[in-house]
Amino acid sequence: MRNADQMLDIVLEFAASVIGNRSFALAGESYGGYLSRGIICQRPDLVDGLLLIAPCIVPDRSKRTLPPRTVLVRDEEAIARLSAKHLEAFGEVAVLQTQRTWERFRDEILPGLELADEAFLNRFRQEGFAFSFDVDRLQQPFGKPSLIIAGRQDADVGYVDAFRIIENYPRASFAVLDMAGHNVQIEQDILFAALVNEWLERVQHAAESIDSM
Repeated sequence: MRNADQMLDIVLEFAASVIGNRSFALAGESYGGYLSRGIICQRPDLVDGLLLIAPCIVPDRSKRTLPPRTVLVRDEEAIARLSAKHLEAFGEVAVLQTQRTWERFRDEILPGLELADEAFLNRFRQEGFAFSFDVDRLQQPFGKPSLIIAGRQDADVGYVDAFRIIENYPRASFAVLDMAGHNVQIEQDILFAALVNEWLERVQHAAESIDSM
């Protein structure tokens, strides 16, 4: 697998193998938000609702609109207990550097980082990170319940670029949360949960309305 087009094909094949031709609610985080928009672009009929979490909008990092990297809360006692390796991984993205956010990062984010095939990822970033097509040029707006959540201090993908695609999603709520970076679901977990639960209710209500017609 050498490019985003192939990765998208694999994701669609996986969905078909797991749930057949039934529709589903779709959530994508970071680069997963880019892939999710690929599904919306190619197979919007499959998707009952879309959730984008700190989504990558612009694949070329040099062309993104990014805020400066910021640390708003730093618990020195908690940070002092981390190894140099863990501090580097956590400190790269954490806006709130506390014991609670570290523990969630350790349990939810770090395992994926440690298992990552860096040689593959580096090659993929250089050779095929972006689709061969404009993923945000839709044949028509995606009219199902959607939610876009971005961190105000996200220095990896930012939040400004996401405003440029909002008209593609006429039923989207758009939340930019302060005191949150790229791991917005960890740093603003209460607001995140409330927003996602409300989105799920909208997805369910829309699906039930279609079923009753």
